[in-house]
Amino acid sequence: MKKPLLLALTISLLAASAFAQSTSSSTYVRPDAEKRFKRFVDSTVGPFAWVGIAAGAGFSTAANNPEEWGRTGEGFARRLGSNIGKNVIRNTTIYAMDEALKLDSHYYRSEKRDVGSRLGNAIASTFTARTKSGKRTIGAPRIVGTYVANVVAAEAWYPPGYNWKDGMKSGTISLGVNSMFNIFREFVLKK
Repeated sequence: MKKPLLLALTISLLAASAFAQSTSSSTYVRPDAEKRFKRFVDSTVGPFAWVGIAAGAGFSTAANNPEEWGRTGEGFARRLGSNIGKNVIRNTTIYAMDEALKLDSHYYRSEKRDVGSRLGNAIASTFTARTKSGKRTIGAPRIVGTYVANVVAAEAWYPPGYNWKDGMKSGTISLGVNSMFNIFREFVLKK
């Protein structure tokens, strides 16, 4: 992994850890098993998931990454299939770890309305999860799930020459994209 990516990840984890230790939600109620499972299914195969999968394939095709797949319809289809696989692996890992560790990695909008708190919440939510009491802790499920999905893709179905290091780089980029999406959810989406 290149030094700037490693540095960005380290800073983000430290900031999330500090944010997690300083915040908890007084109104948090852990969702029941049925709601947690529904969220897993929706994030894996729901309509919003498909939009993200297709958009990611479109961006990767425009950037021609991986370049061996080309900027063609076939290249888009390969990237779409790859993104589906990564999404299934990522979300299954997150769900399984959340259940095993009794954590909740779901994104919750900030209860505070000032810009700094909302921005901090959006970024920290990428790297934190909630305990049963609502206290934030390091979000191992999301971090591990993101890296596992990208490493498996690089090792299993990417073109020859890609390996776990490429997967780690893609995982770091994916966490950054997740932070940007959380900012979008915090400030633009009303739900």
